[in-house]
Amino acid sequence: MEYPRWAPLYEQIRQEFGFSWDREEAAAARLRELLPPAALERPLERLAHRLEGKEVVVVGLAPRAGPPPLWRRPFTSAGVAVVAADGAASACLEAGLVPDVIVTDLDGPVASEVTANRRGALVVVHAHGDNRELLDEWVPQLPGELAGTWAGPPGGGLMDAGGFTDGDRSAFLAEAAGAVRILLWGFDLEHAEEGDPAARLRKEAKLRWAGRVLGELARSGRAPVETWNPDGTLSPYKAGGISGASTK
Repeated sequence: MEYPRWAPLYEQIRQEFGFSWDREEAAAARLRELLPPAALERPLERLAHRLEGKEVVVVGLAPRAGPPPLWRRPFTSAGVAVVAADGAASACLEAGLVPDVIVTDLDGPVASEVTANRRGALVVVHAHGDNRELLDEWVPQLPGELAGTWAGPPGGGLMDAGGFTDGDRSAFLAEAAGAVRILLWGFDLEHAEEGDPAARLRKEAKLRWAGRVLGELARSGRAPVETWNPDGTLSPYKAGGISGASTK
């Protein structure tokens, strides 16, 4: 999604959650300082080198989902690429699957992301107002190919193709990089596993927004967005959840 179209939607998100724009800009500036020079060059082009023309499986971290069973799908001759959203990288590695791309704001099991990065995954690091300390801690430890995103206008080496959480941001980046189809595996946008009631309500509100922005992508993007169900069927994605007739 082009930034001028995405920006008003993110402004609604920012207002609802009270995100400070000054903190967003400060985090982006810090990420630019921390990333090596090569990571700030042609980020979308490098992402497209891995994803363009392929069916892209975006892996989430829904309970008991595990890694995607790639052997079950008859993918196109162009092949398949895997994009892991943050902590889903750990589940992929446990199954011997190194994601092509990892999209992370560094609040999950980052050691697994470091391992995958060392093994060839491109790690896209997102900067936001609440993760500057995590940027300082982890970005220097990532040894492989990197790129960066933030919630403002793309430029200065950082991308913003749209998306709010790591999961939906992964799908937006896949679309921007030229995926021909986006399959969502292990997505649960209805349940938040948080013990604290206030934290759970906030997480659930974020998940609702993730569902909404994925709906926007499904309606306006070039690539079809579908969920890959545990039973092997595919369902067209619609805002607020997965619905529609299943397809093989």
